[in-house]
Amino acid sequence: MHGWGEQAESLLSAIEDYVRDRLRMDPPTLDGPIEPADLAARAGRTITTDGIGEQAALRVFGEVLAPATISTDHPRNLAFIPSAATEASLLFDLVVAASSIYGGSWLEGAGAVHAENEVLAWLAGLSRYPESAGGVVVPGGTQGNLAALVTARQWARHQRAERGLPEPRRWVIATSEESHSSIWHVARVMDVDVLSVEVPAEGAGAGRLTGPLLEAAVRERLPHTDEVFAVAAAGGTTNYGIVDALDSIADVTQRNGWWLHVDGAYGGAGLLCPELWEVFAGIERSDSWIVDPHKWLFAPYDACALIYREPRLARAAHVQHASYLEVLNESPHFNPSDYAVHLSRRARGLPLWFSVAVHGTDAYTAAVRQTMAVTAYAADAVRARPHLALIREPMLSVVVFERVGWEQADYDAWSQGLLAAGTAFVTPTRHRGRTVTRLAIVNPRTTPADIDTVLDSLPACG
Repeated sequence: MHGWGEQAESLLSAIEDYVRDRLRMDPPTLDGPIEPADLAARAGRTITTDGIGEQAALRVFGEVLAPATISTDHPRNLAFIPSAATEASLLFDLVVAASSIYGGSWLEGAGAVHAENEVLAWLAGLSRYPESAGGVVVPGGTQGNLAALVTARQWARHQRAERGLPEPRRWVIATSEESHSSIWHVARVMDVDVLSVEVPAEGAGAGRLTGPLLEAAVRERLPHTDEVFAVAAAGGTTNYGIVDALDSIADVTQRNGWWLHVDGAYGGAGLLCPELWEVFAGIERSDSWIVDPHKWLFAPYDACALIYREPRLARAAHVQHASYLEVLNESPHFNPSDYAVHLSRRARGLPLWFSVAVHGTDAYTAAVRQTMAVTAYAADAVRARPHLALIREPMLSVVVFERVGWEQADYDAWSQGLLAAGTAFVTPTRHRGRTVTRLAIVNPRTTPADIDTVLDSLPACG
């Protein structure tokens, strides 16, 4: 099974051919899922006692399994939050895998850790954190939010213990009703409560949590304000691309001694554009924030950059102790395993590091600006069609709109038809109880013509 020989050489050649052909697709095929029974029949039995061989396994993947998965980098994949990794990051992901790197400690992966820390420092600088800030790359936004909020609770416990105060009956995370579902999931994992703060449905501040709304909700709905240990603010909601009023929220968190965490899993990449800095005003006052490189930073799955203003607080919450680990714990060097809910870890930040090193940060700014320009075009194109109605003005790169008069079944049939035809991947969503749809534009290769193709597929009113 191990060892280099003719079999390995043949497989390498076949994989090189597959990767070369896939990267040359312009655009790639959209593809899509098929029914389980049909997929099982097409793939056949692949796990056997003797193995089916490398060529047969690669053929099954290329001819059966890959076409049954949606391509996240198709320019008309506009559902959820897609991904459009650069060729440099994709190819370097192969290098990372082939290099057998362990990214959990400086002792075992110093070079990888150094490179990841360099790209983390770049991201921390975008939020105007001090140079002493730092963090770690974890698999995704849910784990990033979990690690940050575990740190926040540990810090709150320490603060109360120093003052000789007992822990509250229940710990509470305060957040907007429109925050990502992961905040509620993290609360379940941590066995804490969530204070969901209602935000305006309409008007200039639609969907946006503010400091006054936060403070009023805590005062009116919690018997003891010291139950709150953290506020999880949105740095670009998945459904609408809303960034909460971070500056006014920071006023409240600092006045009350609460941790401020910003979930910028999707939207944090907007910090690359100076013209969006005003939208993110106040993030520099937060205690932690996240951004997913596999979303709007053009890296392959899966990666979330988690950044702490004071990394030592995270280490106090997350470092693990065991006899065999003390050689690491006693070292003065930076060990990524100490800053999140993990021990073993892949050096998943390296593909982003390589791509930024290759292209430069200006190219990343230009790519984000390109998606914002297409977003503005999409909003205008919706307004220009009388049978469509814009739900909210885009704050970042998500355009939410409705086809006037349609119900859930109409959107479902339209969405399924687009995917079946290989035209686009666009899914319905919900706005205040009614079905609408949305375009998430994070791929620089998405053009105004792609937007028109999708919008023109929506029939005008008869």
